[in-house]
Amino acid sequence: MSCRFANTLLLLAAGLLLTTGAYATEAEHIRASQAWLRVLPGDLPAGAYVTLENTGDQPASLRSARSTTYASVMLHKSSDEGGVSRMAMVETLVIPAHGKAELAPGGYHLMLTKAASSVKPGDTVKVTLGFGDGSTLETDFVARPANATDAGTGHDH
Repeated sequence: MSCRFANTLLLLAAGLLLTTGAYATEAEHIRASQAWLRVLPGDLPAGAYVTLENTGDQPASLRSARSTTYASVMLHKSSDEGGVSRMAMVETLVIPAHGKAELAPGGYHLMLTKAASSVKPGDTVKVTLGFGDGSTLETDFVARPANATDAGTGHDH
């Protein structure tokens, strides 16, 4: 093999490595913090909340969530229209580039239904967040009591 041909192959291989490294997944740019869920009595669904920060140059989109602890996890949005509270299922939540999206009481949240076993305050529930490009981010949510209004860390607004 000629030296020139070998150099060309090395340059091509280096270029491919640089190119593939430039395309990180959406999940790789997301930082989850203040992840908690509100445990309600009996078989009532739990609401889960988290702050998602996107460190990337492109928007990311939360499209799904799942947990082995709950049979179903859906993205919902609560709203108040003319004094009437409403809740609707949402297909996508966009996390802007270099921005944040908050899932918080009274707004966007995850609705977790049909727990496989009893979840008590203090327990940790793993939830896998799914993004538009198919990437996932496993996040630990701390279970809080029914009267909780935040993650209980003293850092919430």
